[in-house]
Amino acid sequence: MGVAPAPSRTVPQLPPSGPSGPPRFDRAHWLHVARETADDLATDAVAREQAGKAPFDEVSRLREADLLTLLVPAGSGGGGADWDTALAVVREIATADAAIGQLLGCHYVLAYAARLLAEPGSAEHIERRSAAGQWCWGGGVGRQEPRLALVRSGDGYVLNGRQSYSTGVLVADRLAVRAVSADTGEPLAVVVDPAGPGVRIDNDADPFGQRLAAGGSVEFDGVRLGSDDVLGPLSADEDVLSPAASLAAPLGRLVSVHLRLGIAEGVLGEAREYSRAGHSPWHPEWPAGSPQDPQTLAAYGELTVLTRSASALAAEAVAALENGLRAGPGLTYDDCAEVSILVAVAEAAAARAAHESTARALDIIGARSASARLGLDRFWRNARTHTLYEPVAHRLRDVGDYFLNGAHPAFKLPV
Repeated sequence: MGVAPAPSRTVPQLPPSGPSGPPRFDRAHWLHVARETADDLATDAVAREQAGKAPFDEVSRLREADLLTLLVPAGSGGGGADWDTALAVVREIATADAAIGQLLGCHYVLAYAARLLAEPGSAEHIERRSAAGQWCWGGGVGRQEPRLALVRSGDGYVLNGRQSYSTGVLVADRLAVRAVSADTGEPLAVVVDPAGPGVRIDNDADPFGQRLAAGGSVEFDGVRLGSDDVLGPLSADEDVLSPAASLAAPLGRLVSVHLRLGIAEGVLGEAREYSRAGHSPWHPEWPAGSPQDPQTLAAYGELTVLTRSASALAAEAVAALENGLRAGPGLTYDDCAEVSILVAVAEAAAARAAHESTARALDIIGARSASARLGLDRFWRNARTHTLYEPVAHRLRDVGDYFLNGAHPAFKLPV
């Protein structure tokens, strides 16, 4: 990654689609589009990351490649792809630019939330509008303090409060956020137009990694919402939240898994290209990667095994999620718990792969990796920032409690 010339951004346009039917393009097509987009992002990834500007241009690249509408059903004007494909796309983008991978993954989860939480007719209406407008979604429906308050007013609602950090808000066309009903105390997912009156977005996030994820805080001051803007409940009570809606939590975590795998694969790819042209830090007279340099070979071998192992666990978790989504009303809470645990296992493995790869790749290259011109530090900073928001220790406790006590993981959406 990062050494190929920028490809043309011209991507084949989607052909017309009927009201229903199969996807207009298969998985191979979308992965090809994702690789072209990733190669494009890789050509200026270091300069863009160091500049730290809001990623309007990057979102335009995703929009031109039709990646924003990937998961929308073909009959509603989208790509009609499944989550297996969408996650592979996030991972490919993350190999070149982890922050844009996070932005895209967050978009997919929030745009898909209507299908999990809203009534079918309302969900279809939202998805059609999203596809027609090529909306980029931002926000977050994970628990935050202080809470946003939703108060009934006439035949609609009024939203007040401040959300301290939300991915994608600087560039979003629609926000999906978590608010609490003032009448019932029930947490609800709501959709907000960020360009509407009463919404103020602040570019006040200053993380040392994931700097292009367009994060910031959002203040809602008397924002009026219609009843159609309420997607559905986010209660952790199994009597309120259906098993199908419960899949929203492992779904969001699978995005984190593939983001971490993309970071690990991205840094190893760039380190490999540099090693092939450079020299071993342990034996300067030997070319890096040479059979004469066993330490370099052993290090690459160990990191490859670590990353490939995490990838295999991720594939198992994705297959379980897809089976859960296909089960529909037949899905049980036990089924959802099994999916959540498989995702937690994959998340822990992917976190280790990202941490180990981003740190040890610098050791393999040696002191030259400290050059700001190479920008290899961005991989470590991105991985560390992301995992600080989603600590792996929480997932390990879930896995241990399930293994020892059979306890279902709590429904908790990623921040």
